[in-house]
Formats: sequence, structure tokens, C-alpha cells
Amino acid sequence: MSFISKTVERVIAARFSDHVEAEHLLPSRQSAYRTNHSTETAIVAVHDELVRHIDSGKASVLVLLDLSAAFDTVDHNTLLQVLDRRFGVTGTALNWFGSYLSGRTQTFQVASQLSGLHPVDCSVPQGSVLGPQEFIAYTENLECLIDRHCLGRHLYADDTQLIDGVRTVDISSSVRRLQQCIGEIHRHRWCASRRLQLNPSKTEVIWFGTPATLKKIKDSDLALRVGFDVIKPFDVVRDLGVLLDQELSMKQHVNKVASTCFFQLRRLKQVRRILGPEVTTGRITAFITSRLDYCNASLAGLPKSTIALLQRVQNAAGRLVAGTRMHQHITPALQQLHWLPINYRIIYKLSVLMHLVHTGRSPEYLSTLVTATSNLSSRRILRSADSQRYEIPRTSLKFEERAFSFAGPSAWNSLPAYLHEQSDTKLFRAQLKSFLFSIAFFC
Repeated sequence: MSFISKTVERVIAARFSDHVEAEHLLPSRQSAYRTNHSTETAIVAVHDELVRHIDSGKASVLVLLDLSAAFDTVDHNTLLQVLDRRFGVTGTALNWFGSYLSGRTQTFQVASQLSGLHPVDCSVPQGSVLGPQEFIAYTENLECLIDRHCLGRHLYADDTQLIDGVRTVDISSSVRRLQQCIGEIHRHRWCASRRLQLNPSKTEVIWFGTPATLKKIKDSDLALRVGFDVIKPFDVVRDLGVLLDQELSMKQHVNKVASTCFFQLRRLKQVRRILGPEVTTGRITAFITSRLDYCNASLAGLPKSTIALLQRVQNAAGRLVAGTRMHQHITPALQQLHWLPINYRIIYKLSVLMHLVHTGRSPEYLSTLVTATSNLSSRRILRSADSQRYEIPRTSLKFEERAFSFAGPSAWNSLPAYLHEQSDTKLFRAQLKSFLFSIAFFC
């Protein structure tokens, strides 16, 4: 894609995005390529729903659907029809989209031989700015199909997640609804109407629950049959970069993150003297800290023994930068580097997400998980109704305290009033870090 093409695309993408957001034309649980939406907000919402199902004594199922070469099989004519009929893109704007998609060619090279030009009548242009938004518009009606089967769902571009929570006696009913939904997507209406192809061999399913709940279910009852394919349940799946195990202990995820970080630290250690402390700090931020912080809101409420491994990673990174030896205390080094310990980094992430909810800049599916005390009819006559706190829901088990609907308000309510009143997100982040830093190292 040329520079001029990408510049024009950015203008069109911004206008198209403003239009669909203002008119609420995209699925509420589509988190890809949208302002204030991300893989982290998607994982937080999915994790919250799974935790609440388990806490209520239910078995919860997550199905990760895989579409084969989804971006490469977008039919241009169908896409233009969707933009016209569903998104109200007409006249000159629709003609521009048609011109943008048409007239493209591609060549193929095998060894040293190059083929002739072949017209491209499908796919969104590779490397384009507008292509991803065109794809999520192309697949927007998938949410309605899933809703008809009374299933939970979350979408991130071509990653589609089906969620359901049922009592163990109703497992067969849940399996039947999942099979009917996947069958309708795969072999009947939806994929055919969009010229897409579901890949059952790469589709994954996992059942969650307490050990006692999972023991009540036979493995043979958990498999999904889609046409001639049988999708057997997994013990662990990777969902948007996060490993989820059957009991949501997150141990597999923590172990994987720690293993990857230690590998990067060993590589950096070999060139530490050449890079110097400043460059080393930058590399650690890119390769280590980013991994420790990714989706760490889903680690809220975990036992200290579980997240201790991540703290070991941070301690090793601090020693590498500061040149501290193994027998020396690491706290002065972390304090000098201004690094929050792992447990405070989790509180930091929860508080930032709650700030987005509080200021109306979060996805709708996050804001509906929490309730401000001022919105509770039972609190309107109390002094707490004038505060900027959030209701902490009652839980039947301690396990539900790991859900964002509990951990988010708990983290927010623990902050001082001046942080609640801060509307600027950048200033809030800076003041929040200073507050947590003072608690971590000076209290």
C-alpha cells in the first residue's frame, strides 16, 4: 500500500468509525479495531462471565471458533451490499468503496518463476488501514445468529467465542444448543452468505468448573459434533494470548509468561555490558514488562503463591538493570527504577479500567458489570449516594472475588477521593502510580 493510499484510508476509516459508533451499528461485543476496545477488555469480560458461572455452581463452556483465511475470503460484492443495506453507506461514499476494492491484481512466485497478473475479486487489501474495519462490518450479523441460540458470545475480528453456563444436569441441553449454533454457522446459512469457511479441526472447546463440578461430568458428554467432525474438549486453551485452564487457576498462563520472560532475560544478560543500563531498561520494558502487564486484570484475587513466580521475573529484571547480586535485597533496586510490584500492577490495571468505566470511555460490556452506589435506589437516602464509589457485589464463594465485577470496584473504592475526581486519563495514570508507589514502598 502506498503512502498516499494509507493517508486517504485513515481519513475514510475515521469517518466510517465515527458513523458506526454514533449509530451503534457494530455488535456490542465486537472488540476489534474500535476506540477504547482491546484484547484486554475482551478477556476481562470473558473471564468475568466464566468466574461468575463457576461461583454459582455451574459448569461453563467456552468455544473458540476458527475461520479459515477469513480476511482473504471477503467477497467484494457482498461487502458492498452490507455497507449499503446495513451501514447506510450510499452514493459517492459507496462508489468510493467500490473503487477502492476493484482493479487490484496479484502475482505468484514459485522458485524464480513469476506468474502473470491475476485479478483480485475477494479479500481486504493486505497492509491496508481500512481493511480490518471492513472485515468487522462484513461479519456484524454473526452476533444476531448466536443470540438466537441463547448463548453468550464475544468477538475479536475473526476470533469468535461462544460462552454458556449451565447446571451439570443440563449439560446435554447446552451441548445441543452449541452444536446447533455451530452447525448453522458452518454448513447452513451464515458462512454461505458471507462466503467464509469454518475450520472444525482448529475449533477448540473447554469446560470450566470447580474440581467437584468437573468430576460429575463424563468426558463423552462434553464433545461437540459438527457434521462429521467431533470437537473434543481441551484442558487448556489460548484465548487472545491468555492461557485458560479448566479450573481458571491461571497457573498455566503464569508459568508460560514466566518461562518466556526468563528466556528473554537470559538473552539480555549476555549483552548487558554492551547495551548499558538505559538501553537495557528499554529492552526490558519491551520484552518483559509488557508481558507481565498484559491482561493482568485477570490475575486479580489469585493466591500469592501463584503470582510469586511473576514477582521473581520482575526481581530478576531489576537485578539485571541495577547490577544487584542475588544475595542483595531487591526492594531498593525496584524503588530506584520506580517499578510497582506485581500485586500493585494488578491493582493499577483494575483501577485504570474502572476509571474508563467511571468517565464513560469503556466498552459497554464492561460498564454494565459494575454499578455506581449513586444509581442504587436503596442508597439514595444515604450519605454514600453522593460518593463516587461502586457497589461491591455479595459473593457466595471467595472464588467470585476474582471477577472484574468484584475486583474492579474493590480496587476503585480503595483509592482516595482526589483520584475519583480526576477526569483526565493521562493525569489519572500518573497520580495513581504515585499513590500506589507510596503505599508499596513507604507504608
